[in-house]
Amino acid sequence: MYVGVDCGTQGTKVVILDTKQQKVRGEGYAPHALVSESNGCREQSPHWWTDAFVLAYHAAVEQAGIDTRCIRGIGVSGQQHGLVVLDREGQVIRPAKLWCDTQTVPENAELLAMLGGESGSIEQLGLVLATGYTLSKLLWLKKNEPENFANIAHILLPHDYINYWLTGQMATECGDASGTGYFDVRTRQWNTDVLSLISSDGQLADALPPILSGQQSIGRVRKELVQALGLSDSVIVSSGGGDNMMGAIGTANIEDGMVTMSLGTSGTIYAYSSAAPSRLHPDVASFCSSNNGWLPLICTMNLTSAANKMRETLGLDLEAFNQLIADTPIGAEGLTMLPFLNGERVPALPDATGSLLGLNMQNMTPGHLCRAVVEGTTFTLRYGLDRLRESGVRSETICLIGGGAKSPVWRQLVADVMNTRVVCPVSSEAAALGGAIQAVWCDLHEQGQDVSLAELCSDLVVMNDALMAEPQLDAVQAYEQAYRAYLLAVAAHYPEAEVSYGTA
Repeated sequence: MYVGVDCGTQGTKVVILDTKQQKVRGEGYAPHALVSESNGCREQSPHWWTDAFVLAYHAAVEQAGIDTRCIRGIGVSGQQHGLVVLDREGQVIRPAKLWCDTQTVPENAELLAMLGGESGSIEQLGLVLATGYTLSKLLWLKKNEPENFANIAHILLPHDYINYWLTGQMATECGDASGTGYFDVRTRQWNTDVLSLISSDGQLADALPPILSGQQSIGRVRKELVQALGLSDSVIVSSGGGDNMMGAIGTANIEDGMVTMSLGTSGTIYAYSSAAPSRLHPDVASFCSSNNGWLPLICTMNLTSAANKMRETLGLDLEAFNQLIADTPIGAEGLTMLPFLNGERVPALPDATGSLLGLNMQNMTPGHLCRAVVEGTTFTLRYGLDRLRESGVRSETICLIGGGAKSPVWRQLVADVMNTRVVCPVSSEAAALGGAIQAVWCDLHEQGQDVSLAELCSDLVVMNDALMAEPQLDAVQAYEQAYRAYLLAVAAHYPEAEVSYGTA
C-alpha cells in the first residue's frame, strides 16, 4: 500500500493505492482556509496543510479498511510557487504566500527588468519570470517585512514543507523547483546569481535545500508521526513534487503526444517533452518534469474559481449550473466574459479585472452568464494550448482532470473548443495518485528493482471509457467563431498582451 497526498489551494486530498489490486482503495479530503485580500494577498499557514493531511489521511484509511502497518511509502504533491520561510530552529516565520498571490506584481516587474527582460530571463533561467513565482515573494518580504526577511534560514516550497514535517529532512525536487524563478531548468541547478539581485550577502543561497531527482527518497517518516499515523517505522517518503508534475505522472503523461489539462481552481495545460523545448513562446513555462524530462506548461489564474463564483452569485447548485449551460447556445448569443477575476498569467495580465461584454436584454439571463464564464475560462486555456502547439507540443489526446472534468457539459465543451479527443482517468485525484505512484517507483528503486515509471503508469493509471468526449464538427466551428470574438475582446481591452487569433 502507498499513500498519495495532494496539498492544493482549497484543501488536501489523500489516496490509498493498492498496487496488488492496481486501484485506489480509499480517498480522503480536508479543506483549508485561505487569506484573500483585495490587494492581491493570498496566504495560508503551513500548519493548516499538515492538520488537513492528518484528517484526510485518516478518512482515506477508514474508507480503504486497511491495516496501516502495510503502508510502504508516501508521495506528496503540492501547489507550486508558494513561499515557506523557516528560522534557524526550523520554525515557520510567517504565513506562506501562494501561487495565486498578486501582491508581488511590482517586485516581479522589477526583477524581470534586472534580468534583462524576457530574453534575459530565458537566457539565465530557461523561462520567463512570472508573477506568482517564488522569487518576487522574497523581494516583497525584504521590502515589507525586513525583520522576517532577516530571520530566513530555510526556503521551502509547500510540498517541501510537508515532506519536512513528515521526515524532519529538508530537500526539494527538480520539477517543483522549476517554478521558483531562481532555478535553471536546463541544468537542473539553483541559479544563485538571480538570488543575489535581492541579497548579495549569500543569505538566500545558503537557505536553499538540496535538490533530489524524482526517483529519490527524502527519508523515513519521523518517529513522532509513526505512532500518530499508525505506520511501521520504515515508511519512505519520496521526493514528491509540484502538483502539475505529480498530475502528469497520475495521468501517464510521461511520453510525447498526450496533453494533460486540469480544470481546477486555476487552469493548467502541460505535456511531457524528452528534451528542453527550444522555441518557446514567452507565456510557456518550460518546467522540468519529475521523471527526468521537461513539462512545458501554461497556467491560467481563473478556472473553477471563476465558475464557482458565478454559480454562487446566482444561487445555483452544480446540477442547475450545468443544465443552464447545456440549454444556452454556443457563444451565449454575443455575451463574452473576460474572466480575469484574479488577474491573469496567460496572457500575462496580472492587474487585469473581469469584464462582461455584449450584454443586452436577450442575453442577460442566468443561463447566458453561466455559459459565458465557462466559455471564457476555457477560451483562455485554448489560447494557452495554441501557445504550446506553437512551441512544438503535439496534442493528439487531452487527459482532463480537476473538479471541472466531472461535468459532462464541460468535458464536451473542452473537446469542441480544443478540437481534440478528451479522456479522463478512473481516479479523478491525478496529483495524489501521481504522488503514490512516485512513492512506488522510489520504493522499488531502493529495493534494487529496475522498474520503469512507464511500466508502473501502464498498470496503475486507467482511463474511464465512459467519460471520453470526441469533438463534434458543428460545435467546433461555432466555438471557433466565439473564440475569435473572445480574442478580439482581449486585444481591445488589453493591447499590451499582444493577443492575436490563430492556431499552430
